[in-house]
Amino acid sequence: MTDTSHTLLIIDDDKPVRHSIAAFLEDSGYGVVEAEDGPTGLALYARGGIDLVITDLRMPSMDGLAVLQRLHEISSEIPVIVISGAGVMSDVVSALRLGACDYLIKPIVDMEVLVHSVEKALERCDLLAQNKKYREKLEFANKGLRENLRVLERDQVAGRQVQRRLLPTPQQTAEGYSIAHHIAPSLYLSGDFVDYAHVGRRYLAFYLADVSGHGASSAFVTIWLKHLVSRMVREEGLFSTEESFEAGTGEMLADINREINETSLNHHLTFFVGVIDTHTGQMRYVVAGHLPMPILVVDGEAKFLPGSGKPVGIFKDIQWQVHSCQLPEQFSLVCFSDGVLEILDAPTLQKKESVLLELMAQKAQNLDRVCDALGVADVNDTPDDIAILTITRGF
Repeated sequence: MTDTSHTLLIIDDDKPVRHSIAAFLEDSGYGVVEAEDGPTGLALYARGGIDLVITDLRMPSMDGLAVLQRLHEISSEIPVIVISGAGVMSDVVSALRLGACDYLIKPIVDMEVLVHSVEKALERCDLLAQNKKYREKLEFANKGLRENLRVLERDQVAGRQVQRRLLPTPQQTAEGYSIAHHIAPSLYLSGDFVDYAHVGRRYLAFYLADVSGHGASSAFVTIWLKHLVSRMVREEGLFSTEESFEAGTGEMLADINREINETSLNHHLTFFVGVIDTHTGQMRYVVAGHLPMPILVVDGEAKFLPGSGKPVGIFKDIQWQVHSCQLPEQFSLVCFSDGVLEILDAPTLQKKESVLLELMAQKAQNLDRVCDALGVADVNDTPDDIAILTITRGF
């Protein structure tokens, strides 16, 4: 149970849903105030004492986006979580641009996900309050501020150089498999990371990870991840045997999940992890909260690989399903981080995925053609990191 004195405001016109959320949060140790619509919720917030707001998106008279905008006009520091049954990408983007700290899809099957989102939002709010006090103190010692900022920028650049050195170089196996990647960070430091290796001259292992958040802390996790997986391969023989080929992807995520929970890095990761037996063309892979799904292109037809699974680093003692796939003699496998969805010109997630499939059906022969099709080189100031990983054979 959460040990907290925080009070949460829930705004939702669906009474049963509102009551169920309130009951679970109260059982988790929070104080809860309920409102059946936007105006009532704003009036309750105006009385004071509210630490976080959870609002539905679709409500009569005043929708969740209007509530969110009004709340942040009153106080830019109040954390707001938006929930909706629509799942439209434009709504997600609008909510985040208006200052929402998270966006969850109804129905919330696992309420622990909501509790985790509330905890992280409150932690972030507390950190922001501490940072505000710190900045106020810095106003009294402003002499060295500009130099400190220049040092910070140099450190960020140096950190990015370290990250780049840790990234792998394009590879090609004797059996004709080619693997390459491209990462376009939204800041100096990226929370996206890829790695791959040809283990024992037979197993081509690879992963694409997306660390929550941005900046130095997320980049630190990518560096930690690189060394952790390298240790698994070097010292524990990951993906070096037929047995490890069959189950190694799931075991790798279970080990990473345990390490993250034990070290309290305060980040979670989405993953796509795969390994190909280059002698037989068999592939084993695991999906952990990854979006969009990797695309397999065969004979000019592009399809998303099947699979699903929870992100890494949120829940303890969970397992991921290992999927299998027989790769043909000629194919392209293209993996993306979710930042690619931000640069696709389509109004909804479903349409963005359709556009992605159409582009890859025509342009997935190699990494350069994929990047050209997406116009990655022309994108500046991306709202999120963009990572692309391609594996091809027969082109």
